[in-house]
Amino acid sequence: MELFPYKINEKYSTSVAYFSMEFAIDQALKTYSGGLGFLAGSHMRSVHNERQNTIGVGMLWSFGYYDQSRHEDNTLKVDFRRKFYYFLQETGIVVEVMINAKPVKVKAYLLPANVFESAPVILLSTDIFENDYLSRTITHKLYDANEDTRIAQEIVLGIGGARVLEAMGLDIDIYHMNEGHSLPLVFELMKKYPDLKELKKHIVFTTHTPEMAGNETHNINKLASMGFFDGMDYHEVQTKLNYYDTDFSLTVGALKCSKRANAVSKIHEKVSNEMWKGIDGKCEIISITNAQNMRYWADKQLLSWMYEHEDYQLMGRKKHLKRLLFEEVADQSGKLFDPDVLTVVWARRFAEYKRPWLLTYDMQRFRKLISNSKYPIQIIWAGKPYPQDYNAIDTFNSLVNMSKEFANVAVLTGYELRLSKLLKQGSDIWINTPRWGREASGTSGMSAGVNASIHFSVDDGWHAEFEEDGRNSFTIYHADPALSNGEIDKIDYENMMDRLENDIIPMYYNDEKRWISIAKNGMNDILKNFDSARMVIEYYEKMYDY
Repeated sequence: MELFPYKINEKYSTSVAYFSMEFAIDQALKTYSGGLGFLAGSHMRSVHNERQNTIGVGMLWSFGYYDQSRHEDNTLKVDFRRKFYYFLQETGIVVEVMINAKPVKVKAYLLPANVFESAPVILLSTDIFENDYLSRTITHKLYDANEDTRIAQEIVLGIGGARVLEAMGLDIDIYHMNEGHSLPLVFELMKKYPDLKELKKHIVFTTHTPEMAGNETHNINKLASMGFFDGMDYHEVQTKLNYYDTDFSLTVGALKCSKRANAVSKIHEKVSNEMWKGIDGKCEIISITNAQNMRYWADKQLLSWMYEHEDYQLMGRKKHLKRLLFEEVADQSGKLFDPDVLTVVWARRFAEYKRPWLLTYDMQRFRKLISNSKYPIQIIWAGKPYPQDYNAIDTFNSLVNMSKEFANVAVLTGYELRLSKLLKQGSDIWINTPRWGREASGTSGMSAGVNASIHFSVDDGWHAEFEEDGRNSFTIYHADPALSNGEIDKIDYENMMDRLENDIIPMYYNDEKRWISIAKNGMNDILKNFDSARMVIEYYEKMYDY
């Protein structure tokens, strides 16, 4: 089977299998939920651009993550609809894994490299006639809420993925775990590399979140009984890894089995090393800051006018892109937004620590902001809560209900690649409001900034490495992290609103020259430092060939 339609660049000839639970490669392929998938998708596209010897390994989700629609009152509705992909190829490969002491068939499909100009990606499914119904449901929904199903998904990805690569006859040098979900692959590889020191030479690991909820733990007896350790007795696993906790952390297991791990920003590197400093035998954790594939995300005409220093044309193109976004706003909300009005967008996964509600912390001040006729503003929210995160869904719905009061506030559904691109290309300000130290990277602002949307963010994640406040971005300097969440939220809110009301909004209307300069500086600096070409090259230099 010919996997690579291009000649491999000899600098990147080390063969790599990149394991990820989700890949956001194209709107048509719904195998992602949010930032982890967007990052993996950009990684695969830049692998193709740089002609690297990397293949993706993921899951073919029959129902995707979920389809975000609305109830009759416009609040969020979670829909699950079966997906069909006629551009995938059958490989003819079916392997078997043991789950709960029962054999489960895993079928491998191929996303060819030339379909979306990405790395070739193997996608695994148990939703085939050879399996009983329960086994078929393993690959129905990304991040299934049932713990046993989640563990089964990880067994399929890790063990099933490793066996498919072997069945394809691929000689893999490095197995890259994008988050800890694919950890079972190390126990499959222990058959080939029983010596832990030798095994580590072939494993690298990327950790994506400082949130403990994102660092999965499961009871070690449950993992063993389900087959997570690939038939190894869990006492043997404990001895081999020198790890005896009853609640087995996938992140700790990955850190103990890898030659090197990376965090996804410089701040995240410090946070991660502090989080896991007590883990005996863990590998070194460095930082490789996340990035996005700008060939995919950037509007080519905007870039052209930026390079040619044609500011009038750049602003004209930006207003055209705003009109395209506002067609979607009108279609979903019945509200007609004005391309001459400053447009602020908050769009990303709805999670409490990201504080999607922060702009509405003081509703009296928010109403004053929204109703200012001298300096008008339009605000758009979008993003998918986890379907079982009822607090996040309540936040989303409260914003929907609040937005009914205003003609210049909208909350959009369907936050996937297509809408994400519309929002990033059509916004003037891309706002990011996490509590400091809890945003590992926050890459959405990169692909907004390259489209002349100025990044306005708490000084966390990638923003802290990028920001030159008032030259290429605007910064919300964070409150003391030692304070209570209530105090942090109040201080961050006041810092954000003072900056918005006193500096950012007046500048948009009174000093277009400075506004354009900041937007263009942001575009240039992002292209220079936060394109995923830089990232995938760093992975070869600092992780794979290290």
